Amino acid sequence: MTSGTPRLTAEQSDYGPLTEGGAITTYEQPLNERVRVLLRLEHLFLFISERISGFSEWDSRAALGGLIDITDVLWRSDIKGELIKELERHLATFSRLRSNPHVDCHRLNETLLNHDKTLKSLKHPGYQPGHTLRQDELINAVKQRTAIPGGTCNFDLPAYHYWLNRPSSHRLPRIHGWLDELSVIRDGVFLALHAIRDSAYTTRVAALGGFYQQSLEPTVAYQLIRVQLPSVAELFPEVSAGKHRFTIRFLEQPETSTRPAQTRNDVEFDLQCCIL
Repeated sequence: MTSGTPRLTAEQSDYGPLTEGGAITTYEQPLNERVRVLLRLEHLFLFISERISGFSEWDSRAALGGLIDITDVLWRSDIKGELIKELERHLATFSRLRSNPHVDCHRLNETLLNHDKTLKSLKHPGYQPGHTLRQDELINAVKQRTAIPGGTCNFDLPAYHYWLNRPSSHRLPRIHGWLDELSVIRDGVFLALHAIRDSAYTTRVAALGGFYQQSLEPTVAYQLIRVQLPSVAELFPEVSAGKHRFTIRFLEQPETSTRPAQTRNDVEFDLQCCIL
């Protein structure tokens, strides 16, 4: 299977875990603006999913803040259009794999079905993600005050304070309703990023003296660099990428009060260069 071919087979990586039974931390570096926005949206949706069912005022504050951030991203960019382009590109790539005897047909058909279903929802003329949120008076009032440190304090926004102190049985259905309006965007973001991540095989490499560099084929549209390290590793990667190559420096920061410095040790890690 050539580089850039979606990994829709039953094969597994030849590499075992970096540590026996240990947790792995994955660091990602987007290589274009579309993937960068998708990753930010994924981050916000995952954040909301952790707080949306909480019963406290602070859980509702956090969930609503995440929803406002998502509407800001939607307002600044044509996310709906960008998602449609990305998923259509994936669909065309996956469709060409039907004749490949090494492809898992069941997994391929499931992937094609999910892409087609999400695309139809995104293309529906009546779907306007975030419209209700943008028209809501309370959300607009909160949004105007979020740029001010502590600007959503109870004396600044008594209407918000009142709403937050309503029973959770009143607040939670409303928050879930706002999120449901964004569910097609959420599903599209998760689907696109899953396909991109799943397009790459894992390579075990080493950064000598904490430094690693790799050339990029100029004719290949790379989308995402993924670096995996044991969670117990006392360092983290800093990725810099251009059109022709990318570099990874592994940094140590024993204390948050000190500036990170490149390690002098060799670092073994797992690398994925995602192309789809």
